[in-house]
Amino acid sequence: MEGPITLTPIGYVKNSRSGMKDDFLGNVTSEIIISDKLPEECLAEIAAFSHLEIIFYFDKTNRNETVDGASHPRGNKEWPIVGIFAQRKKDRPNHLGLTIVKLLSRKGRTITVQGLDADNETPILDIKPVAKEFLPREEVIQPAWMTELMRNYWK
Repeated sequence: MEGPITLTPIGYVKNSRSGMKDDFLGNVTSEIIISDKLPEECLAEIAAFSHLEIIFYFDKTNRNETVDGASHPRGNKEWPIVGIFAQRKKDRPNHLGLTIVKLLSRKGRTITVQGLDADNETPILDIKPVAKEFLPREEVIQPAWMTELMRNYWK
């Protein structure tokens, strides 16, 4: 089936980050504030997990810069031209972001996390607990350009 899908944010990010900057994100602490439209019990027992997967919407990207083919990651001509689905660029066809974060705390409708690479007021679409059984069972392999690109991302 092709056609539009309508999603409603379940909450929003609150942090000091803006401008969709890459790199040096490891110490970013963010609050995710769950919408009043959801019952607070949607977060029951979430604090039993150390990490969460956060799915969010890059709402501040320039839609005219969307890549649906291939490009040099971060425009670096020293890196190969790779397809959009072989990189984690924000200018993707559906502008979705996914990050595994460390859960620091939960208080009421607010969870505090570390390492979320989303700007202040970014809409959150879903939250899932990280379970060991969903992590790769094999060695993770990636090209050298990705290792170089990510060198300062979480510092």
